[in-house]
Amino acid sequence: MSSHTDSPTLIRRVAVFDGDRLAPAQDVLIDGPTITALGPHLDAPAGATVLDGTGRTLLPGLIDAHTHTTDTAQLRQALLFGVTTELDMGGAAETARRMRAAADERDDLADVRVATTGATAPGGHPGQLVELGMIAPFPTVAGPGEADAFVAARVSEGADHLKIFIEDGTAIGKPLPLMSTETVSALVNAAHEQGLRTVAHTLTRTAARQAIDCGIDGLAHSPADGPSDQALVEAAASNGVFVVPTLTALTGMTPVPAEYALADDPRLRPYADPQWLADLEENRTTDPGQRVGPVGVDPRHAADAAVRMFRLGVPLLAGTDGTGGHGHPTTHGISFHGELALLVAAGLTPAQALTAATAAPADAFALSDRGRIAPGLRADLLLVEGDPTRDITALRDIVGLWRRGTAVERTAPFAAQARE
Repeated sequence: MSSHTDSPTLIRRVAVFDGDRLAPAQDVLIDGPTITALGPHLDAPAGATVLDGTGRTLLPGLIDAHTHTTDTAQLRQALLFGVTTELDMGGAAETARRMRAAADERDDLADVRVATTGATAPGGHPGQLVELGMIAPFPTVAGPGEADAFVAARVSEGADHLKIFIEDGTAIGKPLPLMSTETVSALVNAAHEQGLRTVAHTLTRTAARQAIDCGIDGLAHSPADGPSDQALVEAAASNGVFVVPTLTALTGMTPVPAEYALADDPRLRPYADPQWLADLEENRTTDPGQRVGPVGVDPRHAADAAVRMFRLGVPLLAGTDGTGGHGHPTTHGISFHGELALLVAAGLTPAQALTAATAAPADAFALSDRGRIAPGLRADLLLVEGDPTRDITALRDIVGLWRRGTAVERTAPFAAQARE
């Protein structure tokens, strides 16, 4: 659980990655919920706890830009791995409100921003899950004339951003109805009038282009159904969208070293969800044709498109599509470290991947109080051994963690943490 203290904390001689760049040998003062000072040779206030940061790096708390959160144990799990904020991309409104209220009250959980009900055509994705009894029925959008009312309803149920589904069924091998371009455009315009960012579920090149042309703010996945042509890459850049590649989710539960390195890494495994570890182990022996994960898409195409977009100035945001559901390839917290490793493997430098995990999602979702280290910002902070701007896996060696200035006690195993 969290360890509350009224005394300031001063971290001395620590390398600081501020969300954009690394500065060596800095002192950082935390007082209450905020960072109050940053620079060399700060004076220690009376009664301050002083920590030696030599050989360590201090970073902003990590922001997972694509999750689906259904209980507080998932928010606790995320926090144990340094994820201090999750951006939930759709689910039941009542659950979303409950998760955000719990995070507002408790510093032993990651914070969360929520989309509530996503916009889709009648019978569109994820409506097939209703047919299977996996989720409850939800409102849909039949045409552009319903956009204003749909968005207003999302605002009234507490949405922080709007999720829009453009999914023709390629990823699940089943044709699905789509909203028209006019309907998607009307939803984007209505959301912007209400001050909401818009994020589109798009796995195909056609869907990504439709979303971009309709004025979407960001893509919740990188297009993965084939090689993206230069016109699509340039359209993303010229229209100012951001992209959440979700390479971990697109990879699925296939035997890739990056994923299994997570489960076998002694810096991570003690804090991992035991059920996820069991699912992962079971999947190692599963017939490849039966493994969980999207079909009709290839994570290599997603990585290529995302990096090419990034080279033209498109912000990349690190996100996992983590749910924590039984058999799902990604989960809260630990999978985020896999996503960063995959971004580096795709061509980003470790420092660029760290920006994708901190400052970039904060900017994309207007979270101006976090994502960077500067006086006056929230003390959502992560202290690690070594230099993750050189070796991204150094981020796994967590030695200190603060959420809103409260020191977080990292206890293992995760199973011991209380569920709501």
